[in-house]
Amino acid sequence: MKRVFPILAIAVFSSTLGVGIIAPLLPLYAESLGASGIWIGVIFAGFAISRALFMPLVGHISDRKGRRMFICTGLFVYAVISLGYIWASQVSELTFIRLMHGLASAMVVPIAQAYIGELSPKGEEGTWMGYFNAAFIAGFGFGPLMGGVLTDYFSMETAFYAMGVLNLLAFLLAFFLLPEVRRRKESDKVPQPPLPRMRESGIIKGLFSFRTAQSFGMGAFMTFFPLFAASSLDPGLSFGQIGAVLAIYLLLISIASLFSGRIADVFNRKGLVILGSLVSLSFLALIPTMQNFWQLVGLCIFGAVGGALSLPAASALTVEEGKKYGMGSAMAVFTMAMSIGMAVGPITGGLIADLMNIDSVFYFGAGMGLLGIGLFIWFTRPQSKPQLT
Repeated sequence: MKRVFPILAIAVFSSTLGVGIIAPLLPLYAESLGASGIWIGVIFAGFAISRALFMPLVGHISDRKGRRMFICTGLFVYAVISLGYIWASQVSELTFIRLMHGLASAMVVPIAQAYIGELSPKGEEGTWMGYFNAAFIAGFGFGPLMGGVLTDYFSMETAFYAMGVLNLLAFLLAFFLLPEVRRRKESDKVPQPPLPRMRESGIIKGLFSFRTAQSFGMGAFMTFFPLFAASSLDPGLSFGQIGAVLAIYLLLISIASLFSGRIADVFNRKGLVILGSLVSLSFLALIPTMQNFWQLVGLCIFGAVGGALSLPAASALTVEEGKKYGMGSAMAVFTMAMSIGMAVGPITGGLIADLMNIDSVFYFGAGMGLLGIGLFIWFTRPQSKPQLT
């Protein structure tokens, strides 16, 4: 694990760094091409829709054939697709690029997560998932700052080139240094296909509900926060400032995940998911009340606590279920839930922004988070066994 994890961490960091680089740019870039609020949502959601469609298949095949080839292929496609953002000159072309970007993501993040879950020692699932989430979210965190600064000082095209180079380097690292995982015997004995069997798991249903609702809010936030910060604040924030706010929020989650993963191995994981979710939805609901850069920074510090508490705990619960049903399939379902939320959130947010206003997008996202908590509690409640008489 100690030899393999750094390679996987760099691969995941590079892939999410590329996604993060365009986070503060894409909504404004799409708007410059003539996209309406709903089209901005569709463009942002295209990535998640494509990823959600392909992840179950990729996860299932990786359980049978191996994970390395998917990670390497996904990173290479990432590098090539980065140039497509420069080529796109119409809303439809940008949407197509996002769909291809999502296909590449389906081969990297959930498969790397399954790789780590397969190798995690029993009782240390939260620790290693915390480390994974730290690398995963750190890429998202550094990306917006890097993209905003490169655009402010050079050009938007420079940011896209940087995304391509980073993913190419990650591909080379994985291709030459990443070994194929030697899967656990327990996973080898999992009946195929596992997806129908997972529907019987209340934990899987609860995690799916939590992750979908949490990602719904995050998708709406990542899509419409740049527009809110640039147009609703007086004065509006620059690309660099928008990137800095996103970076502070995501990097704090990343750093805290290094420690909260161990907390998830000691304390009740379901309770941590609920507590973290309550903090996260409060963060979303308070965004429209912010009036300047520093207030947003303070709110991001508060909101980061929620993500740091809930994600490692939820990931550790997924690892537990993966050891029963197949790690690749379990991680694919968990990440598919994220993709569904990240797809529906921006599109719904676009409709709300067009029909009402941007502030309402964040309120609605918070409401969805509350619904997700309720469903998580319901599905993971203790099941009473029938009494024999």
